[in-house]
Amino acid sequence: MLIEPLLSEEALIADIDAADPGDGVLLWWLGQSGFLIKHRVGHILLDPYLSDSLTKKYRNTDKPHVRMTRLAVSPSLLREIRLVTSSHNHTDHLDAETLLPLFDANPGIQLLIPEANREFVCQRLSVPIDWPIGLSDEESTEVCGIQIHAVPAAHNEIDRDVDGRCHYLGYVLKVGQYTIYHSGDTLRYPEMEDLLKPLAIDIALLPINGNRTERRVAGNLWGDEAAWLAKDCGAKLVIPCHYEMFEFNTETPELFTTTCDRIGQPFAVLQCGQTFYFPNNSTIRKLA
Repeated sequence: MLIEPLLSEEALIADIDAADPGDGVLLWWLGQSGFLIKHRVGHILLDPYLSDSLTKKYRNTDKPHVRMTRLAVSPSLLREIRLVTSSHNHTDHLDAETLLPLFDANPGIQLLIPEANREFVCQRLSVPIDWPIGLSDEESTEVCGIQIHAVPAAHNEIDRDVDGRCHYLGYVLKVGQYTIYHSGDTLRYPEMEDLLKPLAIDIALLPINGNRTERRVAGNLWGDEAAWLAKDCGAKLVIPCHYEMFEFNTETPELFTTTCDRIGQPFAVLQCGQTFYFPNNSTIRKLA
């Protein structure tokens, strides 16, 4: 049985449309590493995977991508998206079956990518070579009033092209007065805390599916590592992601939640299709 999103399709769209961020910021987890952010500056979509492309691609292979959670929303239903990100080239972060309908439904949308991936991205999506906005680590830009700073991601290593530009990135977005860090897929690396702590992160969105060599895919933070990274970089809140999408590459949030409770790191665990309001959502948990 598939895990059912809390809200999906038209009901999720109605929830997004009706929700008023006021002076705060609203987030919806859309599964895997995908989040929709709503703020007065507009709607931002982070690394969406909203199709069954990987399940179809790997069907009848020795690495089937069996879906665990039902699709939250068809990308063609999403409207008013000003910016969409891709942190790296893996299909669950750069999916043509998600992005092309999204582009059609949102004229004027902008796409943020690692500059090192420009040629690959444009070929996969059949878009002009100069259209996406590209960054490498320690570079910043502003899109639609959103300030964005790029930091390296290690998946499993910090991988650079011949010009020294990172193929895997995390994005730190300044959305109004709030700073949101979306790590992309990453392990922890030695200088990570030093790069992130000065950025005064309000919300960290971190993967917790771990790193098992037998899966034969690049890995991510374990739940306890995500909790400690959030704590060490001073994040006011951490939300886990990148789990309950594919049977072969998932973990439960239990290690994450027990570690957060033990070390006093505020966190929230969302159901796919669930909304979260920052800064004062009642579902935030922290050590008393």
